[in-house]
Amino acid sequence: MIALVRMRLAAFLRSGRALAPVITALVVLGIIHGGGRSAAAPAYGYSAVMLFPVLAWQAKLLLDGEPDVQRRLARLTIGARREAVAGLLAATVLAVVFCAVAMLVPWWPLHAIRGPEPGSVEPSLAAGIVLGVLAHLLAVPAAVALGALASRAVTRTVRNGLTVLVTGSVLVIVLGLSSSVAPWLVPPVMATARALSADQLPAAGTLWLLIGWTTLWCAAAFGGYGRLRRSRS
Repeated sequence: MIALVRMRLAAFLRSGRALAPVITALVVLGIIHGGGRSAAAPAYGYSAVMLFPVLAWQAKLLLDGEPDVQRRLARLTIGARREAVAGLLAATVLAVVFCAVAMLVPWWPLHAIRGPEPGSVEPSLAAGIVLGVLAHLLAVPAAVALGALASRAVTRTVRNGLTVLVTGSVLVIVLGLSSSVAPWLVPPVMATARALSADQLPAAGTLWLLIGWTTLWCAAAFGGYGRLRRSRS
């Protein structure tokens, strides 16, 4: 399975499919952080929100990279479950590396992260960075899950895949901003950003709630992905 993960990562990078998400992310990061310096926690929180659809798109591109016949051969070789997990692992590894680089961009070349203002109750710079790491780690599995649900193995056609990807990305933001229209239907990407934008450290209970919310949503999404792949194989 590790060999299959490495093969899919190598194929994605060498084919040039990685260029479009990278360029899009650089433009998004430039827009977000180009307006001036900001505290680390809110800057990284909203950066994770804006990167979410890019990460989902990247996961879809990686999962759609190999022909259907090659994917079926891999399923026969190592088993359907391990083949599906290998694709998700490859997309997750790529997303984690992507987020790590994205967290460095505000430092250089943009110089957009600052420490707390004197006399304020803002989180320290170190605490803001840790919260930013958490925000991106919560966004990664949710984005991979959305990309997987939009992949060709599930949706069968490009039109259906793009519909799932775009609709899901929009709903994450729209429902995340709403407190009355079942926000639990989407992962708490926006809720995390709003919690990190407060003037003080989020309560421990709030952070655990966001982690549990993400875990349950991703478990349901990945479970649905597995069932859909089995029914359409």
